[in-house]
Amino acid sequence: MTTHLEPVTFGERALRIEDVLALANRQAPTRLQGDAAYRQRIAKGAQFLDSLLDKEGVIYGVTTGYGDSCVVAVPLQHVEALPRHLYTFHGCGLGKLFDAQATRAVLAARLQSLCHGVSGVRVELLERLHAFLEHDVLPLIPEEGSVGASGDLTPLSYVAATLSGEREVMFRGERRQAADVHRELGWTPLVLRPKEALALMNGTAVMTGLACLAFARADYLLQLATRITALNVVALQGNPEHFDERLFAAKPHPGQMQVAAWLRKDLAIDAPTAPLHRLQDRYSLRCAPHVLGVLADSLNWLRSFIEIELNSANDNPIIDAEAERVLHGGHFYGGHIAFAMDSLKTLVANVADLLDRQLALLVDVRYNHGLPSNLSGAPADRAMINHGFKAVQIGTSAWTAEALKNTMPASVFSRSTECHNQDKVSMGTIAARDAIRVLELTEQVAAATLLAANQGVWLRAQAEDARPLPPALAAMHEVLAKDFPPVIEDRALEGELRLCLQRIAEQHWRLYA
Repeated sequence: MTTHLEPVTFGERALRIEDVLALANRQAPTRLQGDAAYRQRIAKGAQFLDSLLDKEGVIYGVTTGYGDSCVVAVPLQHVEALPRHLYTFHGCGLGKLFDAQATRAVLAARLQSLCHGVSGVRVELLERLHAFLEHDVLPLIPEEGSVGASGDLTPLSYVAATLSGEREVMFRGERRQAADVHRELGWTPLVLRPKEALALMNGTAVMTGLACLAFARADYLLQLATRITALNVVALQGNPEHFDERLFAAKPHPGQMQVAAWLRKDLAIDAPTAPLHRLQDRYSLRCAPHVLGVLADSLNWLRSFIEIELNSANDNPIIDAEAERVLHGGHFYGGHIAFAMDSLKTLVANVADLLDRQLALLVDVRYNHGLPSNLSGAPADRAMINHGFKAVQIGTSAWTAEALKNTMPASVFSRSTECHNQDKVSMGTIAARDAIRVLELTEQVAAATLLAANQGVWLRAQAEDARPLPPALAAMHEVLAKDFPPVIEDRALEGELRLCLQRIAEQHWRLYA
């Protein structure tokens, strides 16, 4: 683990998206708040539940069945067995497994929610869940099976089961039985107390963990798309005055103004410019701040939705040990995350569409203002057999189309489930998974367009009357050249595209402060 950040402390302190990202990437150590007053507050909820059991109180999911079975009383002699049954019958997830980064984000989101002290769990449960994060014991969680209300029940059942020493985990790079890993670490598997399986499973941790990752990727993608646009303004000999500060003062959306300011900085707009070839560029250049600005202006409210959910108690029932009340409600409903992720995937897909249109201009001699066909760098005597970025542009069009197709909102596809108890559900986890997929596709579009823009800038530099690049773009071009040399003779570009995707995932290029 590469550690370069302050420890992330779970407890009474609110977490930010950046904290979850640091934990997901193993870039920060973790702490669990351990002062006596905090531990006592956590313990009080579990003790209150035990006292209700002694009095034979009726508590949903503790002395009753689950969901529509809440009318079915569970005799006290069976109460201890109920948690295991809950995670057992929910062990029906399908699809691919979440990767390590996503799984850590899920564990962090679930732990943060339980740390509020209103879920009726023991301190020992928080400690073990924290130990999973600390030792990188990662439950193998199938992606599919949650409707995002009554919580992420099926995927989170894999967390509950592995804490209990059942099912499988990834540990030190190997797929292992959870029980074997417990033994190796000297742990005794937990026997979940009444309400603990429900507290673990009946929440929004999967969709929220994914939303944190999606937000961070979108934030970087916004900056990268702005830098790609600046490179393409140079490659296409565009008009930098489209980004004039006075122009954007007339329509002052803050994010839109920020993107325009980044472009002005990249293009050194205050420096003398070459004679303009046209009064107005095509929209994919001229309106880039307006397209990217919608994403930029949406990030603040997206952050608010995600971080409030992250720092909430979102299971049911809520245990108020101080007032000695059990509050039955629906905080497991993931509507805010569903809306945020449905919105994000539309915002991001528009970035894919913007960059795809820029690439289409770059490769087409009718619109690229003197660049070679398909950006081929081949000499004239070999130009007829070289095709440069032709296939890359086709691939980019395919990735963009798929990204656009995946913008269908998931939240409007609520399905009545579980004997019509869960008759209105959020589909937040599906929306979050969709958003991750749209981000993957758009990052592929960004990688392709970045390599093409870099090629276009290199081709412009070969001209006798070539002007020096503005400093920020010159530095970017120089860094890119180390990994991605000019395409002169045709070569398969898959390896370079994959390397570029890796660089994007690492947020390798420092772009704007």
